[in-house]
Parts: sequence; structure tokens; C-alpha cells
Amino acid sequence: MTVLIAGAGPTGLTLAIDLARRGIAVRLVDQAASYFEGSRGDGLQPRTLEVFEDLGVLDEVQAQGIPVPAMKVVIDGTFVQERRMAPIVEPTPDAPYPNALMLGQSRTEAILRAKLSEYGVQVEPGTGLTTFAQDADGVTAQLSTGETLTVDYLVGADGGRSTVRRTLGIPFVGTTDDSIRMLLGDVAADGLDHDSGYWFARGTDPMTGVIMTPLSGGDQFQFGTPLDDDHVDPTLEILQELVDRFAGPGVAKLRDLTWSTIWRPNIRLAGRFRDGRVFLAGDAAHVHPPTGGQGLNTGVQDAYNLGWKLASGNEERLASYEPERRTNAERVLGISTGLMKKYQDGDERAHERGRDTQQLDITYRDLDDPAVLAVGDRAPDSPLVDAQGNRTRLFELFTGPHETLLRFSPDAPGNHPHTVDIAHSPTANAYASPEAFTYYAANDGDELLIRPDGYIGQVLR
Repeated sequence: MTVLIAGAGPTGLTLAIDLARRGIAVRLVDQAASYFEGSRGDGLQPRTLEVFEDLGVLDEVQAQGIPVPAMKVVIDGTFVQERRMAPIVEPTPDAPYPNALMLGQSRTEAILRAKLSEYGVQVEPGTGLTTFAQDADGVTAQLSTGETLTVDYLVGADGGRSTVRRTLGIPFVGTTDDSIRMLLGDVAADGLDHDSGYWFARGTDPMTGVIMTPLSGGDQFQFGTPLDDDHVDPTLEILQELVDRFAGPGVAKLRDLTWSTIWRPNIRLAGRFRDGRVFLAGDAAHVHPPTGGQGLNTGVQDAYNLGWKLASGNEERLASYEPERRTNAERVLGISTGLMKKYQDGDERAHERGRDTQQLDITYRDLDDPAVLAVGDRAPDSPLVDAQGNRTRLFELFTGPHETLLRFSPDAPGNHPHTVDIAHSPTANAYASPEAFTYYAANDGDELLIRPDGYIGQVLR
């Protein structure tokens, strides 16, 4: 099997890693001649951290990332209060990474590229997909380099202006609001404590101002402010003028502007995520406002859902990609849009984030009773102890491209190649984990098949 992925952002990279570790031949092309450098998409949600653990990049992500910082609110030059998007909570055995992490998108991509190279696969920059055609046997693609190749599947992870989506003629339903504009940039700021974020505003309009959020791996901040001028150039001088206006002259001296852009809300959802042997993922399938930090994370989840299904070549599994991921993307767009409206309405609690942004509650279930784990739910983590007293976790045993048969106090040996047996107390053939019985609401004799993407695929009770 061969798969061509168009677009080497976080979505394309995640999918390429997941396919490569399964031994699937994959090519990852990107029309940009150089790699993106900037902090766009800098919030990594708890479920994405779980995915990154399975892919083997979590340690590096945690080493380079930083916790979401507290935000100092400064009005007319006076410190007013300190705010947090969400309280810092302690890990639990079933949710080991409950707090979001801040890491600029370009740094996340570099970590993923390094992992992909371990499988002998390199991103091909300056290589765009120009057109393609498909039939029952495969997809024939034309690349900007003049190469023609035939693959089994094509995945469009090529952003909001996706060539793949446009070639297929798939509608991209939604809105672009030109009345809202934000100037964003990555810039160093002498005079500010890099361990904190800042909101600078004036008392006459405290909901309009400049936000400075520290970035990991140096002394830069991500600068953000709403604009009311269509003709502003995002230069260092303009950013300095805006900081002086809202924070006061001399509060912060800006330097080293490395990335800037003017952003407009573009909220869209593709009419479908699949056409025959061609799939859409990430921004090619859904574009989010930055409120809630959902865009990059939803794209990573798309890739993680699609990888094992592509590798299986099983039509029933491939057919489940669109209903599972499109339904979730629609829900997440609602969350992001609702948060953006709070900002527009001047809601003083617009900065607050709840569990619905963590993506730990993503479910593909049909059952409406949330008290019972069902097919399509995320499989929780749990501590395990073997007969020798050695400790491990379910997530460590789930790690890898395989599915896992989870059995609770079985009364006979199993023949699944990846079986984890759990009892109330340790035995020679079963781990002890009373917690797992609780998290899975399991009884003796229950069996659950855990999909390679960490979701429950089958329940036998």
C-alpha cells in the first residue's frame, strides 16, 4: 500500500508518522519551499498530549513546551488582577495530562519531522500537488516538480485553501468575517517578565487592548491585538506603537519580530471528508477561530483516527472516518465560535476554558448514557501492578500501532496477540488494577477491544 499526503503541517506529519510506523509506504509533500516559522497553533490540548505519547514524541514536546501562563491584567498602567484560562489541576490515573501545554506550531512541526525521519521518511518541501484523478484501483497525482505517481490513497492535509478539496469540488461551508481583524506576531519584549502573560488596556475600554503571551524556547511573546484599520502593515514599528498606546510608553521595548500576520475569522466545514480513495483532514476539512485552541488539535485527532484505518485497508473502517471526525469537527467549531462571540460581546469571562476544549470528551458513541463506557469512547489510562510488584500503565501497554484486548478477571487463556488481563489482585497471568475496574465500569468476565487510536471498539459483557 502507498499513501500520498499533501500538506506537511501537524496533521500531515502526524498521519505520516502513524502510517510509517505501521510499515506503510508514505510520501509527504508540501508546496511551501521552506518550513513554517511562527507560533500559530501554539496550544496543545490534553488529548493531543496522549496521542503524542503513543507516537513517541511527548517527552520532547514536554521538554520544549511550557504550561499555560497566568495573565496579568494591567489597566491604565496599573496591575488589576491575575487571570488563568483554566485552573492547574493534578494528573489523575485515568487522565495523566490534564493541563494544556504551550508550544509554538513551528516547534511542534520540527519535533514531528524529526520523529518521521526515524522511519526513513522526509518531508518534500517545494513539491505541490497540482492535480489528480482516481479510479477504483488508485489515485494518479501530478506534482509541481513534473512527477506523476500512482498511489492507493491520497490525503489532503493542505490547509484552508486545499487543492485536494477544490479539485474534488467539495463545498467549504461557513463564513469569513472581514469586520474582525487581529494583528498577530512573535516578538521579544524587554521590560516584561517572560514567566507571565499580559493584557494591557485602557480603563475607557478594558476589553480592547494588547495581549502578550510568552513563547517557549527563548524570550519571545506572541503579540495580539484587534485592528480597526484595513491598511496596517504588521511591522515592528506598528507593534511598538500599539504597545505604547495600551501599556504606556517605556513599559516594553519590542525587538526581534520574526513572524507577523493579520488574521480574519474564517469558520468553515467541508461538506464531506471523503471522496472514494481521497480523504480530507485538518484545515482542509475544517477551519477554526483561535479561541479555544482547537484547530491544530482537531487536525492531529483527524490524522490519528485515519492512520490505522488506512493501514487496515478495510472498507468498513474507512467508511467510519467521515461520520466520526466530521461530527466532532462540527461540535468543536461550535465551541470555538461560541468563545469568539463572548469576546465580541465583551464578556469578562471570555478567557475561561472548560473541559470541552481539552478534547478528552471526544466520543464516537451512539449510546446516550454517559455513565457507561461504550463503543466509541476514549479508553482511560490506569495504573497496573504485576505479580512481581512492577508498575506500569494501560497507556504504556496500548502504545504502538496494534489494537489491544482488555480482559477483566478472565476465566480462560486468551489468543489475541495483544491481550492485557486485569484482576482485582495480582496473579501470575494478570495485572492488578482495582482502578481499571472502576474507570471502565467493568465486572469479572468483561472484555473490551481497544482500537489503535485509544478508543473502545467493542464491548463484551
